[in-house]
Amino acid sequence: MQTLFIRGPSATVRMAVLVVASIALMTVDHRWHSVDLVRSALSSIIYPLQYTIDLPIKLYYWADESLSARQALLEKNREFEARHLENRVQLQKLDIIEKENDRLRKLLGAIPKTTERLLIAEIVNVDVDPYRQLILLNKGSNNDVYQGQPIIDALGIMGQVVHVGPMSSTAMLITDASHAIPVQVNRTGLRAIAFGSGKIDQLNLLHLPHSVDIKVGDLLITSGLGGTFPPNFPVAIVSKVEHPAGEAFSLIEAKPHAQLDKSREVLLVWRNKPEPAKEDKKTAEEADSKNEKNDSSVNGEKEKKHSQRRGNRE
Repeated sequence: MQTLFIRGPSATVRMAVLVVASIALMTVDHRWHSVDLVRSALSSIIYPLQYTIDLPIKLYYWADESLSARQALLEKNREFEARHLENRVQLQKLDIIEKENDRLRKLLGAIPKTTERLLIAEIVNVDVDPYRQLILLNKGSNNDVYQGQPIIDALGIMGQVVHVGPMSSTAMLITDASHAIPVQVNRTGLRAIAFGSGKIDQLNLLHLPHSVDIKVGDLLITSGLGGTFPPNFPVAIVSKVEHPAGEAFSLIEAKPHAQLDKSREVLLVWRNKPEPAKEDKKTAEEADSKNEKNDSSVNGEKEKKHSQRRGNRE
């Protein structure tokens, strides 16, 4: 009877044959490198499969490294931008101080020195009302922000805080129609008031007669009068000077020096209390020493009189 399936060699025999064949192939490959062509062909065929299997792991590591590097770069960029903004604000007054050095040299000994504390805030919203120039900042009373506090950018004065909340505050730009700021011409020292026009790129200097010494290109800076804005900060550049016939006052317009419609970060400014001048300190110390001497002399005289009274009684 013929069987249905033909039985081949046993499993042991086949394993032995395969072992012998493997050893023979390894020996031949080691001595004569005759299997290199086959190996390269097999590796070329298997490589796409290996690449496909490793692709998800490679993508994971690549994405993780890219996101980490991007986050670190963003943090460094924010830090550098903040430092750059502070440095530009500190440097913007050098030109003004240089031009006013001769005029203020005699007053330096009498004027107390003041310093400013600065805090960076971000503009998170802009009022859509075309007749109001208001912005919303992400700093509030929790950060010691107060009503009336001036705000500046890297180029000059932007406005002042008009409403303060715990986490945010509202500031009015200097171009708002209801805003006014005391200024002076950096070239001549002429004092004036710059009123907002309701336009983002225009300030008006009102009630100045035709005889004033002001011309296009003059820099307007804060005068410090009123105590709201610190002195010597750029405000605007005079852009138009006209003397209409029959009018009592000149028509003077100025363009804000700060980037009111472009800045995303602003600086909140605190004005510290002025320190007393050196001469005042010396006079105060001398007065204190004199008072101490007078007190000691008076006390000595009292003790002498008291001792004399005791002697007379005895």
